[in-house]
Amino acid sequence: MHGDSKPSLPRRGPAPDVERMTNAELARMVEAEHPYRGRALFELCDRLANDEDAVTKVGMLTRLTSLRRARLFDRVSLAWSAIIALLAAETAGSRDEAYAAFRALDPVEQADMLDYLEVTAIEEAHPRIA
Repeated sequence: MHGDSKPSLPRRGPAPDVERMTNAELARMVEAEHPYRGRALFELCDRLANDEDAVTKVGMLTRLTSLRRARLFDRVSLAWSAIIALLAAETAGSRDEAYAAFRALDPVEQADMLDYLEVTAIEEAHPRIA
């Protein structure tokens, strides 16, 4: 072996066609920490306004330690992004699930998220997702 050769990194493979996957398949990808778990979570989030099963699954997924630790950018975790998506769907079920997911965060993270959303209570947050 040459001194300057580096082992190649494993490849992710082709991205799964998440639009064709069921909610259960998407949730399993997220739970299994699949390399495309973010894509799977965002697909579930795209379904929130019209799919109560997606609301339930996204709410459940926000409790995963792996999503709470995975940062999208700055202080925003995958769990926060899911909570924000639940709020933005603006259905009674999605908002209730968002409130429960928010209450499941530790108090320091709750305060940080309220600061990020620029509100004093989670019920005041009405984010829009473009």
